[in-house]
Amino acid sequence: MFGIVRPCRHRLGERLKTEWMAHLCGLCLALRRDHGQFARVVTNYDGLLVSVLTEAQAGRSEDGRRTAGPCPLRGMRTASVARGEGARLAAAVSLVLASAKMRDHVTDGDGLLARRPVALAARRVADGWGRAGARSGSAVGFDTALLVDAVDRQAGVEALAGPGTPVLTVTEPTETATAAAFAHTAILAGRPGNAGPLAEAGRLFGRLAHLLDAVEDREADAASGAWNPLTATGTPLTEARRLADDAVHGIRLALGEVEFADGRLAHRLLVHELPASVDRAFGSASCAHGSHGPYAPGGPGGPGAPLPPEPPRRGRGLLAGCAVWAGLACTCQMCCGEYDSPWTGERKEGLCQRHGDNCSDCCECCDCCGKCCDGCECCGCDC
Repeated sequence: MFGIVRPCRHRLGERLKTEWMAHLCGLCLALRRDHGQFARVVTNYDGLLVSVLTEAQAGRSEDGRRTAGPCPLRGMRTASVARGEGARLAAAVSLVLASAKMRDHVTDGDGLLARRPVALAARRVADGWGRAGARSGSAVGFDTALLVDAVDRQAGVEALAGPGTPVLTVTEPTETATAAAFAHTAILAGRPGNAGPLAEAGRLFGRLAHLLDAVEDREADAASGAWNPLTATGTPLTEARRLADDAVHGIRLALGEVEFADGRLAHRLLVHELPASVDRAFGSASCAHGSHGPYAPGGPGGPGAPLPPEPPRRGRGLLAGCAVWAGLACTCQMCCGEYDSPWTGERKEGLCQRHGDNCSDCCECCDCCGKCCDGCECCGCDC
């Protein structure tokens, strides 16, 4: 899992969290269905935004969900997941961009990829992902050549960049690629009038993703001698932060011009979670869900208010629990996400969730009265 939009479950609320997981699982399963089991490794949090935007414009249809079978990431439980053209477009975009990312690592000789046999194998995988993404894109009317061209230009842009080069010159290919993907969701949803503002939102999202990636990798790149756009162009962190904040503001304005059938999840992710992503990248994030939750002291329940009762869960036997534990241990879920206990079914947080900064000022936009952002009602307070 990778991407800049990593929402805190306490801010999403149960309803939007369920919707978000439906799109995440839908992207993962679309990759497996069309391109095989291994393709699922390119599943990422940002790619699912394409699926979210498509459904937000078109609205939920009767065949827009299906019940997926048990999965280790869900504690071997079934779930309702998104399906359709939005998920397939998300899969195509994820494959093409993952292909480009891998080729970039091969070119740079990062880590094990400095070894020729490993690099050759990685390049074959990358080429296969690129072809698979092109097939998926063609199936939904999207020409992935737009993405490939943007990615191919990136190396040339970086080679010419130096001190004094505007950093936005370096981010332009990424902006172009994400603008095309966001705009095509309007075509899939049958709302061509949305293509313009969505292209603008996508362009700024690509800029933001490139900038935050550069900020987060700056120290590691300096230590390893890897190329970094901020270091190469001499862009100070203060300027990077200004550009990131401007991009967040621009995305919000662009989304205000988009006609949605139900834009609550899209708004939650692209308007409220992006500022949290910026704070996280620049080291100004803090998690306050322990003190701002609706059942914590200071919340609507008041000091000492009891926690809501947990629904009864069915336990598993020793052998069945061990089998589920083995499946979870093979994924990142026990470390980086949430999971159900293999034996009791109790909901647990991974180690990184428990001991890291996963969110900032949870429920900052929601007073649990159904009002948020002047009535956008994006919060999932369920109260």
